[in-house]
Amino acid sequence: MALKTITLFDLAPGKVLLDRYKISGTSRHGGMSTAFQAEDTKGKGACELQLFPAALFETKKQAAEFARSMMSWMEVESANVLRSREVHALDDGTILLVTDLPPKSSLRDWRGDEVLDAATVVDIGVQLCQGLAAVHEEGLVHGDVKPHTIHVDDAKKKLSIVLVDGGITPGLWTAKHLGDKTALIGTPFYAPVEQFGGESPDVQSDVYNVATVLYELATGVLPWKGKSFLEVFQAKLQKAPPAMKTRAPKCDVPKELEAAITSGLMADKRERCKSAEELAKRLKAAKKG
Repeated sequence: MALKTITLFDLAPGKVLLDRYKISGTSRHGGMSTAFQAEDTKGKGACELQLFPAALFETKKQAAEFARSMMSWMEVESANVLRSREVHALDDGTILLVTDLPPKSSLRDWRGDEVLDAATVVDIGVQLCQGLAAVHEEGLVHGDVKPHTIHVDDAKKKLSIVLVDGGITPGLWTAKHLGDKTALIGTPFYAPVEQFGGESPDVQSDVYNVATVLYELATGVLPWKGKSFLEVFQAKLQKAPPAMKTRAPKCDVPKELEAAITSGLMADKRERCKSAEELAKRLKAAKKG
């Protein structure tokens, strides 16, 4: 029997949604959704059910548009992007996204405060770029790459990087008809300066997100100082990020790797890496150097 609405009772462990997905517990929480771990009783194994509440949308039409945008992610095929299986729009405007089960640890939790060696930074960066290349090939953008939307599996002593929550930020942007110019709804610390002016996420903003993450992994600090929205914005007006030694005097990052990461962090989009493939190529060259 199809669900029309979802209550807290429906999400209790042991309950079955859509006559198929048996809830086993909460998986993770986000600013706009809650995800639950479940088992597909039709034989397709463990999965994650990500719930976007009806209150997130002003109308059912907006919810339906968001659902359609998320359906596009079912076309993305990459080991580095969480696979979307199904999207369900309930009668009350609640959206239920069914995906593969992501690795348990986010990059933020996995890494902690540890500064990573150059080879690991390159490995993570290349995998992120491979995932984004597959996303961009489908005409999509992730929109909010950051340590919390990057999950890590190191069970086999080989890092496997998976991007989660793809398309949520631009999907909401479109569904709410915010237009080409509106408030920043990504994450300020990882977003490029043009998004502070209201530009929607694009291929180059995804590249910038990744480069910011890599800078942080290599040094232990973000490229720019600032705690408030305004302070971060003003810092990002600089043409290029501060030298890594300036931000983290004790770090010892190879100059080739720093140059590759910097190429993704230029304030002027005309001077920034044009694609994830280009950034990956520079990272691989830095590793050889």
